[in-house]
Amino acid sequence: MYCEDHTAFFFTFEHVPMNNSTPPLSLQLRTERAAVETLYRAFSEQNPDLVDAVLAPDWDDIPLAPGQEPGPAGIKPIIRMLGAAFPDVHITIHDMVQEPGKIGVRAEISGTHLGALFGIAPTGKQVRFRLNEFHTLANGLITATWHMEDWFGLFQQLGQFPPQH
Repeated sequence: MYCEDHTAFFFTFEHVPMNNSTPPLSLQLRTERAAVETLYRAFSEQNPDLVDAVLAPDWDDIPLAPGQEPGPAGIKPIIRMLGAAFPDVHITIHDMVQEPGKIGVRAEISGTHLGALFGIAPTGKQVRFRLNEFHTLANGLITATWHMEDWFGLFQQLGQFPPQH
């Protein structure tokens, strides 16, 4: 559109409800992104307690690992287990796709296999395996995570699969 003096002007639209208790959309998106990044930092920094600030008390981890407790307490032993198996574990986020209340992540987990993992003795091999997750968020906290790790690719890199019981 143009003004009378022919200078251009543009409209931008950001839906912000007329409710003072709702933060502006840009603040909501930044807060949600920071929450998801903190979840991955908990793994890379081997600091399970970081999840306490970003996971809702009734967080739903879908699917639960065998023997995993529900909620934030259930992910902490998994963070410790990965840190013990891969002392240099690191999660690299390649892509994040976001809309208010939802974030999709394409990432990669890397590390050196120096501790037992699912009954597989340390191999000393450096590995990388893919991770795809979809998170829902409310009030700045992650409320649910649907995830799929490429365990098959990891076991191929290690040269073996966990023993069958």
